[in-house]
Amino acid sequence: MQITGKNYIGGEWRDGADSAPNINPSNTEDVIGSFAVSTEADVASAVAAARDAFPRWSRTTPQQRHDVLRRVGDEILARKEEIGRMLSREEGKTLAEGIAETARAGQIFGFFAGECLRSAGELIPSVRPGVGVEVTREPIGVVGLIAPWNFPAAIPAWKIAPALAYGNCVVFKPAELVPGTAWMIADVLSRAGLPAGVFNLVMGPGRVVGEAILRSNGVDAVSFTGSVATGRRVAAACVAADPMKKAQIEMGGKNPLVVLDDADLSVAVECAINGAFYSTGQRCTASSRLIVTKGVHDRFVDAMAERMRTLVVGDALDPATQIGPVVDGRQLEQDLSYVALGRDEGARLVLGGERLERGTPGFFLSPALFADVDNRMRIAREEIFGPVATVTVAADYEEALSIANETEFGLSAGICTSSLKYASHYKRNVEAGMVMVNLPTAGVDYHVPFGGRKGSSYGPREQGRYAVEFYTTVKTAYSFDDVAPPVPGTVASE
Repeated sequence: MQITGKNYIGGEWRDGADSAPNINPSNTEDVIGSFAVSTEADVASAVAAARDAFPRWSRTTPQQRHDVLRRVGDEILARKEEIGRMLSREEGKTLAEGIAETARAGQIFGFFAGECLRSAGELIPSVRPGVGVEVTREPIGVVGLIAPWNFPAAIPAWKIAPALAYGNCVVFKPAELVPGTAWMIADVLSRAGLPAGVFNLVMGPGRVVGEAILRSNGVDAVSFTGSVATGRRVAAACVAADPMKKAQIEMGGKNPLVVLDDADLSVAVECAINGAFYSTGQRCTASSRLIVTKGVHDRFVDAMAERMRTLVVGDALDPATQIGPVVDGRQLEQDLSYVALGRDEGARLVLGGERLERGTPGFFLSPALFADVDNRMRIAREEIFGPVATVTVAADYEEALSIANETEFGLSAGICTSSLKYASHYKRNVEAGMVMVNLPTAGVDYHVPFGGRKGSSYGPREQGRYAVEFYTTVKTAYSFDDVAPPVPGTVASE
C-alpha cells in the first residue's frame, strides 16, 4: 500500500500544488508513496500559522512543553521499528541503522522534554546600589528548519525538539529524497497536543520551499544542514535579510582518522571501516581521510582490504546487509566520478569503487579504498559523500597532525593510538569541533554539542544543552528595588 503524504499547516493536513513519488534506492521499482510538493504560497501559510501561534505557545509553562515532547519521544520509541523501516526503505541505510537512528530521534525528544524543566536564569546584584539585574532567555520566534536526506529522523529531531522546548514555532522542510520519515514524525507531532500552527511541515524542493523560508519576513531564524555551497548561500541570505535572521549552519566535513604505529591494528581497522563505509559513507562525520604513519601503513592497507572483502552490500531491508545502496542515481554518479578522478590523479585504487548488480534494480556501489594519496589531490580535499576513503602516509605523528589540519573543514577528527601523550596532544591541537580517540569519527551522543569549525559549521552548536544558544535570545532586565530614589550620579545613562 502506497502512502499519500500531505503537508501539515496550521494544524491541518493539506495537499500541495503537486505531488512527487518517493523511490526506494534498494529497488527503484518500489514506489513508497506520493508526497506533497509545496509552493511559495504553502510556505507563506505555514509561516503565518506559526506567527499566529507564537504568542500563546511561547507563554506556555515548562510542564506543558515537557508533556508534549515526552509524548512525541515515547511514541517514536514505541514505533522505532516501523519508522526505522520507512527510513531505511527511502534513504538506503541498513535496517539496523534505520531503527537505531529512529530510537535516537525518540531519545532526543525525551532529552529536550527534560530541558523544558531545567530552564534557568540569573539574578545578579548590580554595581549600583538598590538596583537588581535579571538575566533570562526567551524564545526567538518562528524558526525555519531545513534538514538533509542522510539522517531523516535524527537531524530533524535535534532541530525540532529544542525549537519547541524553548517556546518557538516551527516551519520544517525535509529533504526531497526522504519525505516519508518526515511525514511520519509530523504525524506523531500532530497528535501530541500542540496548538495549531506551532509545528508545520512543508515538503518540496529547496529551490522553492527553502528559498521561500529564507525570503520570508515572518521567519526569525534558520537552522540548515546540507552542502557547503548551499550552506554558504543560506548564511549569506540570513545576513542580507531585512530584518536579519539568526543562522545555524552545518555543512559537512572531510574528516581525518590518524593511525599511529603504536595503534592496535584491529581497533584501527574497525574504526576506519565503520567511519568510512557504514551508512554507505553518507555521513558528514565520515572518516574519508585515513592518515597512517609509515611503520604501520602497509599492514593497515592490507588489513583494510581484507576486511572490506567481507562487507555485504545489498538491499537495506535485508538483515544480512552491512552496506546499503547510495541514496539515488545522481549521488551514485558523483561517487563514481570521484573514483575515476582518483585514478586520474595518480592514486592507487586498492579495492572497490564499482557499481554492483543485485537482485533488484538499485544504486549499489562497492566501498572504495585509495592508497598513495597526496593530500593535495581533490579526492583528499573535497567531500565525496559516499563510501570512498583515501590513505595518506605520514612520516610520524607530527606530520600526521599537520596533514589532518590541512583542510578547509573542521567537523570531526579521530586518532588510533596506545599513547596517552599523543592522544592528549591530538585532542588539544587538531582543528575540529569533535575528536574521537580509538573510536570511529562518525557516531555521536545526543546529549552533548554537535558541530565543527572552519568551513564545516557556522553559528551556535546543535544538540545538548548548547542548543539553547541558538533557539533563545537573552534579555537583561534592571529594576530599582529600594523605596528611596536612586542617588544622583549612580545611575548610568547608557
